[in-house]
Amino acid sequence: MAAPRTWVILSDKQGDNGQVETIVDALPWPVEHKYVHMLPQWVLGKPRHRASLAHIDLERSDPIEGPWPDLILTVGRRPSMVALWIRKQSGNRTRIALVGKPSGHMMDFSLVIASAENQMPPMANFLPTTLPLMRIGEEDVAAAAEAWRDRFAELDKPLIAMLIGGETNPFIMNRKVADDLVATAHWIVDELGGTPYVTTSRRTTAEVVQGLREGLPPQAVFFEWKAGASDNPYRALLGSADGFIVTGDSISMMVEVIYLRKPLAIFDLPVGWLGGIDQVRRSLAHWLFNPRLESAGDRLRHRVAQGVFYIDVFKILCATRDFRAFHRLLVDNGLAVWAGQPFRAAGAVDLPDDVGDVVARIQALFPD
Repeated sequence: MAAPRTWVILSDKQGDNGQVETIVDALPWPVEHKYVHMLPQWVLGKPRHRASLAHIDLERSDPIEGPWPDLILTVGRRPSMVALWIRKQSGNRTRIALVGKPSGHMMDFSLVIASAENQMPPMANFLPTTLPLMRIGEEDVAAAAEAWRDRFAELDKPLIAMLIGGETNPFIMNRKVADDLVATAHWIVDELGGTPYVTTSRRTTAEVVQGLREGLPPQAVFFEWKAGASDNPYRALLGSADGFIVTGDSISMMVEVIYLRKPLAIFDLPVGWLGGIDQVRRSLAHWLFNPRLESAGDRLRHRVAQGVFYIDVFKILCATRDFRAFHRLLVDNGLAVWAGQPFRAAGAVDLPDDVGDVVARIQALFPD
């Protein structure tokens, strides 16, 4: 059959766009890119999710006009609304493959592709991937590492980057977390004989920053995040560090380390009493939406999960994220260890072929 006419609809979110471009590069047929710009009130605001062009600036956006495509690849609330509008104009002929959890009804899309932290009901149009389909600018990382080479050269090895995120439901970051991070930094010095290079983020709480500033060993290097700082070492560390310890809230930092095939350890974060209740909800979603289909009980749970999708109007369970289940998945698959355990050798485990699975499912939307 002829290759399906394919459009890619993207907006200004470069991280989201990169996931779609990863798929585009693997497709065996050409695509046409359509970039859409939001009206000012919808750059940050969230329009009601529906088939519409009312939220985009038509003058600044690429033309959205027929002949309509056979397939649209897109990501995010706002571009997916444009995709739904196009499908309506095509007489519902156009198929839509959405990357990431949908803001609207999951069954509005021919294919939904979301990574393992997203707890999605096991509907026929859902394809889970182990990792987000992120792009890593390896040339940029290498250039940053070279620019910092002399500064890193004088530090004791191994150089261990401690990447500190911040409070994200259900996790908290308090003085106890700061003390545990300080203890981990001392472990790097005392047990590994190396240098902990500690960096914070815009979400790191002031209490944790203060605890790090006061308690880190003298061998540690501490970078406190500041908006627009020109000396942020993050990319240089990605290219130069011998190992990474990343707090459990930051899936994006973990995945960047994994894609660079560097040794990763996950620093588990505590939850407060309210976060504990929320974690029960997340764990229930993970248990319900991930049956193994190995027994009659699993198959029954699969059917229950599909039924829950139709009654979960407020998405109490559907499309939530279970960070801790994702952490366990990385550890079980040999992609990470827990902080305090010996690092695995760099590149010791093959990465999952998520992109290959995605391309196969997209091709299946157009059977011969």
